[in-house]
Amino acid sequence: MSERIEISTEYIPLGQFLKLSNVVESGGMVKIFLAEFEVYVNGEREQRRGRKLYLGDIVNIPEFGDFEVVREE
Repeated sequence: MSERIEISTEYIPLGQFLKLSNVVESGGMVKIFLAEFEVYVNGEREQRRGRKLYLGDIVNIPEFGDFEVVREE
């Protein structure tokens, strides 16, 4: 089961998403994290911290789990 991460905007950059989901502590850690860990967006490997995530996108990080982007309620 995926952890639901709520956003109130149309999209969220992957770097901000990683901070919001508490995978990384700061924005400065995002680039290093993406170089060291495998991150998949909708089943495809992703290494760009600026990748836009939209509602319904699924982010899988094998060491951390699955996350789904949902609308803030």
